[in-house]
Amino acid sequence: MTQLLIDIGNSRIKWCVARGARPGRQHVLPLSGTGSAAFARIARAARGASAVIAVCVAGDARERALSRALRTAGLPAAQFIRSSAAAAGLRNGYREAWRLGADRWVAAIGAWHDAGQQRAVCVIDIGTATTVDVVDAWGRHQGGLITPGPELMQRALLTGTRGIARRARGGARIASATLARDTATAIRLGAHQATAALIERAATDARRAHGTRTVVYLTGGGASAVQPLLRVRVQACPDLVLRGLAVLGADISGTG
Repeated sequence: MTQLLIDIGNSRIKWCVARGARPGRQHVLPLSGTGSAAFARIARAARGASAVIAVCVAGDARERALSRALRTAGLPAAQFIRSSAAAAGLRNGYREAWRLGADRWVAAIGAWHDAGQQRAVCVIDIGTATTVDVVDAWGRHQGGLITPGPELMQRALLTGTRGIARRARGGARIASATLARDTATAIRLGAHQATAALIERAATDARRAHGTRTVVYLTGGGASAVQPLLRVRVQACPDLVLRGLAVLGADISGTG
């Protein structure tokens, strides 16, 4: 069974074709407007898929645009994944399951299954927001954290303070040190260092609570800029949400 898997974030669309619970190579497109052009392109590239499994955190208009593109291409209607009390062996730790972002839920499923379903995982996704979620070795979601992502931190400083935007004109330079010598670089490096510090704290706490075998997964569009700053062991996994969708798709189809 061939499945089209689609992860619609706030600024990017990630997709692949999966056979069973194994996702294929991840493709990434920018999300502009309702995403209609990108969705049409994806639908044309995935003609023949027998099912479409999607997660969307970018609003109802984007879900409708995807649905139109699939109909036009003659593909099955998308099954949009929502956060639930339990799925694929995981139990949601939120008091009200629907309040957990669906992308976080799917990423947690992907991480726990990727780790072998017998180890605790800490999932850190760096995008518009940076999110942290921890799942214990028995598949119990312990909860998580949300903070602005590095780009959003920088925009907040540039728009929410007096004088910094003027001083930051000219753009940031590439900085390999821990301190900057101009305002634009100081803002950029500060946002990345703040995110790195959060990751290190979350990883340390997760390993202290659930054992040193806890796997810390790093994913999201901002991960590559932050990873070199980390002083803890992490496993980079750019397609973690798609891996979770593949697991759920296999469950839905009965091939898992």
